[in-house]
Amino acid sequence: MSGTDLVVAGVGTVSADGFDFRAALGRRGYKYLPPASQYFLAAAKRALAGAGPDALEATEPERRGAAVGTNSAALALHRTMDRTVTEAGAEGLSPVTAPYFSINLFGSRLATEHDLKGFNLTLTTPRVAGFEALRTGQRALAAGRARLLIAGATEEALPEGEPGADTAEAGAVALLLEPAASVAARGGRALGRLGVRTSFLPPPMAAAADGGGRAAALVRDALDALGHRPGAPLGATAVLDGSPVGEAVAAALEELTADEKYERVPAGAGALAPVARAAAALDGSPGRAHAVVTAAAEGHLAVCLVTPGGAGVSADGEPMSTPRRADDR
Repeated sequence: MSGTDLVVAGVGTVSADGFDFRAALGRRGYKYLPPASQYFLAAAKRALAGAGPDALEATEPERRGAAVGTNSAALALHRTMDRTVTEAGAEGLSPVTAPYFSINLFGSRLATEHDLKGFNLTLTTPRVAGFEALRTGQRALAAGRARLLIAGATEEALPEGEPGADTAEAGAVALLLEPAASVAARGGRALGRLGVRTSFLPPPMAAAADGGGRAAALVRDALDALGHRPGAPLGATAVLDGSPVGEAVAAALEELTADEKYERVPAGAGALAPVARAAAALDGSPGRAHAVVTAAAEGHLAVCLVTPGGAGVSADGEPMSTPRRADDR
């Protein structure tokens, strides 16, 4: 399946504001799940519903995979666990929530509920974890590990007093990706394509006089690898903080989008906003590419090239000479 033409067939978003797991998921079986798990389950449910009633059933369980990115899903729960252990001892831990000391379990209920037996991954790199989940999942599909991917990001609000609590994120975004041919065969609709590239800009280099130039080279290389032609129209959104790395990337985008002003969005404390912006870009003009760029103070940098509708790039970054789009039904 190398070079498989993957498309986004469904998108689900969930905000923590007003979220009720009973309405979103059902009254039984979800009460004791951590909020971040509830959010991602609900987002995935919406993505599958939007993709059509047979989107999941069309692929055998062994060919279904999942990947989720998060930075803060476990922090509040871990703090509670620490307090319980220090005040009452380990025997005071709840057997219902104790397994979630492992960050990998926050996505495990999704795999169980939807019979995702291909793979189930959790990524935690600061700010770029959601994009890394998409990138890693796409590479697995391109290598033949699976034919269907549910990927995205989920975050829970940080406890008061925790660094970053004032910019904490809470909610989830899930995207369903499949080969274009599979979507067309079942009469589904391709919402668009996206490709991700990640890199690293050491903070000392970002803070140097040529930091913007170094960042521009990394962003330019990523766009080139994703099949974007230099000089072609390109919208851009940057989810950045005020760190030296963030400012270097901002300077790079000023250079790379000189003919078209990019939108800069203040970064939150987690990995949710970049994925949410990429999902929103799928509603743009068909065939017009839009880049979502994000970076963390630690140096992690990610570029996601989104092309709504029928044109775009394949999961392995190769330009597609004959892009396909399923008919709207």
